[in-house]
Amino acid sequence: MGAPIMISSWPRGIAHIDADAFFASVEQAIHPELRGRPVITGAERGIVAAASYEAKARGVKRGVPLWQVRRVCPDCVVLPSDYETYSLFSRRMFSIMRRFTPTVEEYSIDECFLDLTGLRRMYRSDYKGIAARVQEAIRKELGITVSAGVSLSKSLAKLCSKLRKPAGLTSVSGRYIHLLLARTELAQVWGFGPSTVALLEKHGIRTALDFVSRPEAFASKLLGKVGRELWAELRGECVYGVSQDAVARQVSISKTKTFTPPSADRAHVWARALRNLESACIKARRHGLAARGVALFLRTQGFDGAGAEAKLARPTASTNEIAGVLRSLFEGLFRPGSTYRATGVVLFDLTDPAPAQFTLFEDPRRAIESERVFKAVDEAAARFGKHSVFLADCAALRGQHAGARGAVSQRKTLKIKGERGRRRVGIPFLYPRQRP
Repeated sequence: MGAPIMISSWPRGIAHIDADAFFASVEQAIHPELRGRPVITGAERGIVAAASYEAKARGVKRGVPLWQVRRVCPDCVVLPSDYETYSLFSRRMFSIMRRFTPTVEEYSIDECFLDLTGLRRMYRSDYKGIAARVQEAIRKELGITVSAGVSLSKSLAKLCSKLRKPAGLTSVSGRYIHLLLARTELAQVWGFGPSTVALLEKHGIRTALDFVSRPEAFASKLLGKVGRELWAELRGECVYGVSQDAVARQVSISKTKTFTPPSADRAHVWARALRNLESACIKARRHGLAARGVALFLRTQGFDGAGAEAKLARPTASTNEIAGVLRSLFEGLFRPGSTYRATGVVLFDLTDPAPAQFTLFEDPRRAIESERVFKAVDEAAARFGKHSVFLADCAALRGQHAGARGAVSQRKTLKIKGERGRRRVGIPFLYPRQRP
């Protein structure tokens, strides 16, 4: 057995902040009449994208078709997803956190890590008290709640934030880590997937405490570098520091789209996949990144999925250069007669764009011209909106919305003078209470 966990102080303080039912909570914040009611977003996709806690209490789960939801919760309020407003709330939420500490790592649109180390004297409070102030500021200024966890490492802080949702706050110091780990199932550990859990259970390990009670050599031999790092993180060692540079950490870009109605038409499904590639490449170029590989997956109406990936000849973010590889993957995955409801593209193994190193069979002039073309495409998008210029195979999608019956959020139907479809003022609307 490994040495017992003996940390009696706070060598560091890491907080994990996780917004509660974020998309649904934002809708309730901007539509006050919806507070306390079961709210669901995802009308444009025909499935549940997010559900308020009132809806979850009625048995509503994410990813369930809306027709099933209406069986268990007939009085639910179903809204189209308003990603524009969600992004604005996300940015404001992170800006509030940066008033308390400059070291904020945006992990996703609705959660992040904060390094609070050394701030106790400034705020005349312990780490738990600082996290409580962050929670209260977000509640007052945005009208949404967040759950918070505070401990000695990112892995422990993330476990803590899940204990008391919604609007909960859990702080675990070094001397009580063993109590937290004793009640933590392996599947709850950040970084343990189903295969890892199954492997550990074969060795008689049932809880996170069982795992860290084994010697470090056991974790290293069984799970390699990742296992060794998680073993240390769960014992209170801050192996994964809080990083402010989110873009530098990004190792992949994924773009997925569920479309309604589903389609068995090869040209239509290919157009959807190609549009995903266009979106992914736009984001890569915006962040100054290039991909060394691309992956594609297709999902059928029966929720069966198939995927494939391929390496690229050289790092690139040019849609033209990747489209040919994507087409080969698509032809290998598409099954005539199958009805598809979603496509997804992932650009992986991202790196900084480097001076072009062409293979013997590549045309350097064509590649350089392609880069110039997409620089012009990005300039046009900045002026006229995303996808104002697109590949010809996507022409059939022009003007089409991804959702059933073209359902769009209320914000999309209300424009301030001077706004266009994709050129918008960064202001979330607070809608007036609707009379019954």
